[in-house]
Amino acid sequence: MNQQPPIGSKRPFDPLAQTIARGHACLDAGDFVQAQACFAAALQHAPRDAGLHFGHALAMQGLGQYQQALARLREAAALAPRDALIANALGSLLGECGEHSAALAELQRACSLAPDFAAAWFNLGKCHVLRGEVEAALVPLRHALELDPALDSARFALAEALMMHGKTAASADEYRKLLQREPRSGLAWWGLANLKAVRLADDDLLALQTLVERRDLRIEEQLGARFALAKALDDVGRDAEAFNACCAANALARPLFPWQAAAFDDWIVRVIAAFDAVPVASDDDFGREVIFIVGMPRSASTLTEQILAAHPQVEGASELGDLGAVLGVESQRRGMPFPQWVARANEADWRRLGAEYLQRTARWRAQRPRFTDKMPGNWVYSAAIARMLPGARIVHCRRDPVETCWSCFRQIFWAAHNYSYDFDDLAAYWRRCDATMRHWQQGLHGRIHQQVYEDLLADPAQRTRELLEFCGLPFDAACLAPHEAERSVRTASAAQVREPLRRDTARTNRYGALLDPLRSALARPARG
Repeated sequence: MNQQPPIGSKRPFDPLAQTIARGHACLDAGDFVQAQACFAAALQHAPRDAGLHFGHALAMQGLGQYQQALARLREAAALAPRDALIANALGSLLGECGEHSAALAELQRACSLAPDFAAAWFNLGKCHVLRGEVEAALVPLRHALELDPALDSARFALAEALMMHGKTAASADEYRKLLQREPRSGLAWWGLANLKAVRLADDDLLALQTLVERRDLRIEEQLGARFALAKALDDVGRDAEAFNACCAANALARPLFPWQAAAFDDWIVRVIAAFDAVPVASDDDFGREVIFIVGMPRSASTLTEQILAAHPQVEGASELGDLGAVLGVESQRRGMPFPQWVARANEADWRRLGAEYLQRTARWRAQRPRFTDKMPGNWVYSAAIARMLPGARIVHCRRDPVETCWSCFRQIFWAAHNYSYDFDDLAAYWRRCDATMRHWQQGLHGRIHQQVYEDLLADPAQRTRELLEFCGLPFDAACLAPHEAERSVRTASAAQVREPLRRDTARTNRYGALLDPLRSALARPARG
């Protein structure tokens, strides 16, 4: 979320003023270590200066010390309760730390304190999106643009929110407005291309081919342009060129998002061993409110959630970070990383962790009694889910592995899925996910259901009935028309799941032997 430059009191020219000035200069230069030192020194002399606490917080935030930064921002807000800049920064950081309810209140306060503060309205809109309140986000985002039509970050967020809300044409229009202001915006090009139902025109393709040759773009703009070019070439059937463009885009991305496949594999082996060594989870209904949807990205997990969210008893909450957050807090409390503490946790510990998860997600049950948590990577925590929430259901989404991995390879996930920028890494991750879920499906006694995409396409009525039965839900005909469900979808599949089911979604046959390296990588056996 947006940050504003630090504030500070004007002081006579003296050593303290020099220290403060240097702190601000270091912040501007990105030298957060020196900035932190300067503000810490200044606070020794002026401990009740809100501006110094603010500057110190921004330095800490730049160093990744988020909890310490929050403490400083709270101190600054207590000293200057009517300062909208501080309220905005505090709300933004609370949102980044996952404290979305507190973030919403603080950002609403910032907007109330300074009604013409465009950045605060933008951050309020972003906070609504993080809370899954996409429709509510549209008003503050539009207001931010009324206040500052040149605030491109707000227009980009508005375009994304419209896409999530199913307004594809309106979203495309906002991306076009961004490109009118800045034709070199690779991120806007990617946003437009990522509207799966939108085909880029011939002149768009020419513009992208010219853009990727530039060497003056920021790296994220280069990535956006290159992935957008690959999609545009795919749209017009220039498969070999699309493949090469996609490989070039991923080659550029991979160094930015490092992934150690062997280290991840070793960690998963330790997770499996830790849970295999402890008693099987209890068998009761605690946690039956939640349906976890897990597996690889691009494996029809969004479609599966859409089917369930069409049911009158189920709220689709999309991708929630709460499970990982609960386990992370427990690791901090115990002073050891997951899964080292698994053997020391008793049944009461697991029940306490399950209750914490349910408390964090309570707002998703305000309208309907059940909800989905569609964080794909939660497959690594399947055994923990079974112990924390024995009544929860886990749906493992599966799709043809080549189709899945190729679809991931064509998508920018930024840092969310670092394994996705290389065929070998993708294949290793897929193999480990597949082997682990097969292992846990045998050991968790009916708590995991496999939802196979190709089987769903072949017989949607039967597979939907089986899914509902597994989740303990009565059949409802609305689940057979998931594209008609009115809800926000916060994933790359937002446009696709609003179309009726199609059986012609496979893409890999077009690429033939070009994908043989991926096929070979997938054919290797998983370790352990």
